[in-house]
Amino acid sequence: MVRVSFEGFPATALDFYDDLEVDNTKSFWEAHKPIYQESVLAPMKALAAALEPEFGAVKIFRPYRDVRFSKDKVPYKTHQGAFAAVAPQTGYYLELSPRGIRTGGGCYRFEPARLAAFREAIVHDTYGAELERLLRAAARKGYDVGGEQLKTSPRGYDKDHPRIELLRHKSLTLGRVIGFEPVIHTAELLDVVRDDWRALRPTTEWIAHHAQA
Repeated sequence: MVRVSFEGFPATALDFYDDLEVDNTKSFWEAHKPIYQESVLAPMKALAAALEPEFGAVKIFRPYRDVRFSKDKVPYKTHQGAFAAVAPQTGYYLELSPRGIRTGGGCYRFEPARLAAFREAIVHDTYGAELERLLRAAARKGYDVGGEQLKTSPRGYDKDHPRIELLRHKSLTLGRVIGFEPVIHTAELLDVVRDDWRALRPTTEWIAHHAQA
């Protein structure tokens, strides 16, 4: 099997999602599917293949939304995501959307047992302080810290705990928006994504190690 080298995402990839947000229908999708395959999927596959030697298998998400239990029956996702897992719901993320490119890492959802382990690590004197240092270092490099949080303190933890903000997290992610920077249309985007994932590796691996069921 011949692997195609990554050369960047063409402008037509962004245009495709701009148009899909306006006309998210099967008729539009079928008429423009060749553009998706050539301008979105093929470059994403090439980028994923180039990242895999260092980060392991990169899953490229399907473009179809699961609408079985949703009131929103819009059939297609208006972005293309890719994910390299290092633990359940934990790893490195890449997304192409009408807003350009963004990268990320961390855990997008803790199952109950992992959430409990995550919180116990946060209150640990050594491990919790280490996570704080990692997050501060990532923030200094320009990465945003995010994730779903409780509005109140989690049950069993003092609301005055010095790391209460971290304890409120139900997920913990880091990332940044590359947006429409010219580099996204070039082969150099590979180096940008690789550097971002490397920068997010310490925090992502801390989560994978300490948040074990």
